[in-house]
Amino acid sequence: MKDVKEGVIGLIKTGYCTPKLSAIARKLGVPVTTVQYNIKRLEEEGVVREYKAVLDHSKIGEGFCCYVLVSLSPDEYGDPERIADLLAHYPQVESIDIITGDWEVILKVRVKDMDEYYKFIKSTVARKGIVKITSLSSLRQVKNEFILNKGNMKKKGGM
Repeated sequence: MKDVKEGVIGLIKTGYCTPKLSAIARKLGVPVTTVQYNIKRLEEEGVVREYKAVLDHSKIGEGFCCYVLVSLSPDEYGDPERIADLLAHYPQVESIDIITGDWEVILKVRVKDMDEYYKFIKSTVARKGIVKITSLSSLRQVKNEFILNKGNMKKKGGM
C-alpha cells in the first residue's frame, strides 16, 4: 500500500478533520441527527471554524518549539497586522498574536531542530520593520489544544 502519511499529516494540520458524530451522540445520549443539526448550526454561526487533530509534533519532524517576541520599528508600530500577515504565510509559524507590553507581536514557531530554527529566523524574521527579537525555547509541552500530554499527567491527589 502507498505511504501517504506526510500528505495526510499536511491535510490534517490544515483542517481536513471531521468530528466523530456517533461518539458525540453516545456521550450526550442523543440521536446522531441531533448532533449533526447542532454542529451545522455552530458552523453556520461561526462558533466552530475548523476541525483539526492534536498532533505529537516530535513524531512529525516539528519537535522544536520556540516563542518569538518581536519588536517593530517606529514606522511599523502603528500597523502590527501588516507584519503579522506577512509572517502568517510561513508553515513554520503555528500562531501569531499581537500583544501588549514591551513587544508588539509573539510568534509560536515549530521546526525540526535548532538548526532549522536558525535558518528560519535568518531568512524570515530578519526583515525590514522588525528591529529586535527574543526567542523563548520550549523545553517540554505539558498541554496542547486543551489536551494534557500523557507523560505529564499527575497521579491522583498529586496537585
